[in-house]
Amino acid sequence: MGRKVTVATCALNQWALDFEGNLQRILKSIEIAKHKGAKYRLGPELEIWPVMHRNVRYNCRAAFFLKRSSDLRCFLSRQTEEYFLPRMIQDLTKQETVPFGDAVLSTRDTCIGSEVCEELWTPHSPHVDMGLDGVEIFTNASGSHHVLRKAHARVDLVTMATTKNGGIYLLANQKGCDGDRLYYDGCALIAMNGSIFAQGSQFSLDDVEVLTATLDLEDVRSYRAEISSRNLAASRVSPYPRVKVDFALSSREDLLEPLSEPIEWKYHSPAEEISLGPACWLWDFLRRSQQAGFFLSLSGGVDSAATACLVYSMCHQVCEAVKHGNQEVLADIRSIVHQTSYTPRDPRELCGRLLTTCYMASENSSRGTCDRARELAQQIGSHHIGLSIDPAVKAVMGIFSLVTGRSPAFAVHGGSSRENLALQNVQARVRMVVAYLFAQLSLWSRGAPGGLLVLGSANVDESLLGYLTKYDCSSADINPIGGISKTDLRAFVQLCRERFQLPALQSILEAPATAELEPLADGQVSQTDEEDMGVTYSELSVYGRLRKVAKTGPYSMFCRLLVLWKDTCSPRQVADKVKRFFSKYSANRHKMTTLTPAYHAESYSPDDNRFDLRPFLYNTRWPWQFRCIENQVKWADAAFLPAKYLSRKHQLISIED
Repeated sequence: MGRKVTVATCALNQWALDFEGNLQRILKSIEIAKHKGAKYRLGPELEIWPVMHRNVRYNCRAAFFLKRSSDLRCFLSRQTEEYFLPRMIQDLTKQETVPFGDAVLSTRDTCIGSEVCEELWTPHSPHVDMGLDGVEIFTNASGSHHVLRKAHARVDLVTMATTKNGGIYLLANQKGCDGDRLYYDGCALIAMNGSIFAQGSQFSLDDVEVLTATLDLEDVRSYRAEISSRNLAASRVSPYPRVKVDFALSSREDLLEPLSEPIEWKYHSPAEEISLGPACWLWDFLRRSQQAGFFLSLSGGVDSAATACLVYSMCHQVCEAVKHGNQEVLADIRSIVHQTSYTPRDPRELCGRLLTTCYMASENSSRGTCDRARELAQQIGSHHIGLSIDPAVKAVMGIFSLVTGRSPAFAVHGGSSRENLALQNVQARVRMVVAYLFAQLSLWSRGAPGGLLVLGSANVDESLLGYLTKYDCSSADINPIGGISKTDLRAFVQLCRERFQLPALQSILEAPATAELEPLADGQVSQTDEEDMGVTYSELSVYGRLRKVAKTGPYSMFCRLLVLWKDTCSPRQVADKVKRFFSKYSANRHKMTTLTPAYHAESYSPDDNRFDLRPFLYNTRWPWQFRCIENQVKWADAAFLPAKYLSRKHQLISIED
């Protein structure tokens, strides 16, 4: 009797409610798996449907064998019930019921168990007891979305599962944009006994990807036999119900069948992940929204440059996919540009068709940012527009002055902080209005059909602090960098400069980040982002992770940073930084309710639609928390200050007390 089994797993770009398209992708993956000789094929989570049982929706794994339903596995603790199949399924399978619950499949030559997505990440995953109960093949139907640096954790979990317990592990995953902020990044894989035997792509424009591996079940059995402590644990495990299937994954004539060899997993750097993931997300949005391209306000700064580079990276991937024979991508791009005979070959030429960039100058704009925006647009090939928003700004302010009889002034001209901020905001909001006007009519003015998706370019750190104007040019249809930190964006732009040969990016990286909303000083920028915010971008990343991931409030964050920054900041400086951050974060939290839908790439995203369900009305004074911080500063300052300052500091403390 043979012991070699060929198994398949896949990554599918499924789309919610696209029933016909989803069906075709499932069928195509089955055909590919059969063509490669696989007798078992695993698909991603919810690739077909959820199951309603006793008026409860279950996220199930359905096992089909030769047009019959063998089993429905769901979250019922090691028990099964009879489930009456829907009539349409009864008509196809000629059976009325199937076992429904938490069970495993027992074939003539092996035993197969199933996990669903997050079960792999739980402290006591089902594969642990399944393996002890004799399950040799674990399958995980996953819907796991991309987050920067997450692939390492996913691969480690799978390899560790089979290192400790032995066995074959198949992971299938969704890929692409399912119509929201998430990008599902594939990474289908096949592992055995702690080694990887097949690796799927993490980012690609292929809607269907199928992996297969031929493995020997005896390798699992001999591996487990070497783990003597496993025997005692296996004798104590509670058994799973077994659904018997009269079928074998192996065959008698497999003597000459070559076995798959283990491989080394190849990871992308974070900068490479940014260049690929958001670009694929943009492609899915573009083709499924049936728009003709993108419109981007290109300011000459790092953020908008990074967004432009993502569109350029998308164009690279489209050209590569077409070059390698992807007919779906070719059909999609022809539909987008409304030319049935068009074949993209040059990313720069394609970018000129799909991306319109616009530098919106004001009297506060510098020559440098204008030149940098124009040079980058020339190098990536975008259709570039230069215009001035001054007439529109003056018209809006003229209305205000006409009604109120007052004319606000910038701070440098003697105006108050309220006047200064209002004059900055009106410029930013005019840019948003102009962006949408040109997105709707720019192609019309050139005699081309369709409209453009407006791209936002606010990074995750600015959103966290609220360093943006509500309903300004950060308001857009989608934002591909809204979940990415400034630090990671700079690394990505540097990668693009080298990989795509875009020298204009060097001057953009070297220039200080500035909103250019206040008057210039002798023609030079007088305003920088970090001075405006009162914190650095690197500090914002630390605040974000402590606030969201570590779940710290003001006092807990102060305690953490007191130790983390002890070599660079005094306790008073740490306290001031933490209080400044939380004051601005809480005062601007309301802006998150209107945040442009952004690609989710960072664990500390402040997007309150799904990832950060917190209030948007806070007591911005934080009286109790800030008082606790101040009490700690009194004695901590003395402990951290050099000895020559101690006596003077102690005097200050006694006076304050």
